[in-house]
Amino acid sequence: MVKFFQLKSYLNHWLSVVDEHSIHSPFFFDLYNKVIKPTDELKGFEEIEKTRTQLLQNQSEVSVIDLGARSKHFKNSKRTIAQVAVTSLSPEEITRFIYRLLSHLDAKQIVELGTSMGVTSLYMAKKENAFVNTFEGNPSMINIALTNFECFETKNINLIEGNIDDTLPKFLQTPMKIDFVLMDANHRYEPTIHYFNLLTKRIADKGVIVVDDIYNSTEMGKAWNQLKNHPLVYGSVDLFRCGILFFDPALNKQHYVWSL
Repeated sequence: MVKFFQLKSYLNHWLSVVDEHSIHSPFFFDLYNKVIKPTDELKGFEEIEKTRTQLLQNQSEVSVIDLGARSKHFKNSKRTIAQVAVTSLSPEEITRFIYRLLSHLDAKQIVELGTSMGVTSLYMAKKENAFVNTFEGNPSMINIALTNFECFETKNINLIEGNIDDTLPKFLQTPMKIDFVLMDANHRYEPTIHYFNLLTKRIADKGVIVVDDIYNSTEMGKAWNQLKNHPLVYGSVDLFRCGILFFDPALNKQHYVWSL
C-alpha cells in the first residue's frame, strides 16, 4: 500500500513539475534560479562528505530506538552504523540544497528536528552567522553526532537530547524567533502537525519550514497537504523528497511543484 502511494505520488508530482518559465512571482523565480536550479559543486564541504563516507562504511553495531515511525528497513534494534547511515542520512544533493536555501534566505536561527548522525547539522552550521539547535532522542545517534561535532570543533551547534515531544515545548518557551526549521524526525501525521503548530508560535515573519519525506507514507502525504493549505502558510514548494513552507504574507498564497 505504501509503495503504491509513493509511486502514485511520484507520477502526480512528475506530471505537475514546472520550470522557471511558468513562475510569475519574482520571489519564487529568484528562489528557483539561485537555490533549486544550480548544479555547481559547493566548495568547503569535502571533510563533511568524508565523514559521511566513513559512516556508510562503519560496521560497528549500535542499538537504535525507533522513536518516530517504525523503521521499514529493520525488524530489531540492533543495526550497524553503516545500515543506519544508508537509511537515515539525507543524500548529499539534499544537504547541499539545504545549505543553498539557508544562504539564500540568510537564516540565522535554525532548528532541526532529527539530528541523526549530524551530517545535515554540520552542513547548516557552515552557514555564516547561523546557530543550529538540533533535537535528537536516540542515544546511539546522539553519541555519534556529538563525536562528529567535536571532530569539526563546531561552536554553533546545540544538540538538545531527549524525546522531542518533551524537549521542543520547553525550548519554545524562550522568546527567540526562528528563521528556519528542518523537520526530519517523527514521520507520522499527528506528530508532524503537532510540531508544526508548536513551531509556528516562534517562526519569524519571513521564516521557512522544510518538511522532509512528505510522500514517505499516506500519513505524511496527508500532513503535507494540510500544512501547505494552513492559514499561516503563504507559499509552498513541493520537491517530492521534501516540501518548503513560507510564512511571508507578501507571497500571497502561491504553490509550486519543482524538481531538484
